[in-house]
Amino acid sequence: MPVPSADFKQALKKLSEKEKEALILRLVRKDAEAYDTLAFELLDDVTLETLYERSTETIHDILFTANGRSLSKALNRALKKCSQEIARYYRVTKDRKGEVELHLYLLGQIFDNFTGQFDSIYKGFYVSTARLVQRSMSLILKHLHEDYHLEYQDQINTFLTDLNGRSKRRQLPFNLPMQFEID
Repeated sequence: MPVPSADFKQALKKLSEKEKEALILRLVRKDAEAYDTLAFELLDDVTLETLYERSTETIHDILFTANGRSLSKALNRALKKCSQEIARYYRVTKDRKGEVELHLYLLGQIFDNFTGQFDSIYKGFYVSTARLVQRSMSLILKHLHEDYHLEYQDQINTFLTDLNGRSKRRQLPFNLPMQFEID
């Protein structure tokens, strides 16, 4: 992201209200994320809840429309798209708890519906899911209050138990903990 220079800020101050409005409208027509950010900041009907719901629907649609010759590879691509949707949600809202909740929603969908693909000959989906669990643990520990650590511990431990019970665990290029340890 470019940082606005002092000259840029001065030029922006010199614009009339009508010119600023035209510039903003032109920007939001070209960039959906800029539109979402401004709508979240300016409109009363665009709230954290509505953006969260839209993101969960998008994640659900991405996962359940994944198809291809190899379902495991298609799910791996879908997992990447879902992670991008979660990152977009965070960039628009700056809501860390919502970001963690979306990670856990995605993991819940995976463990409820797609664990059979962990046994595929392709290890990519298994590894990506393990990385997602590890990322979720990191986000919880780094950015959320200690009370949430306890709230999410059982759910994360369930995911870890399933992942660690698979034979592909030895193929992971990183060390996956056996349990979600809190201080």
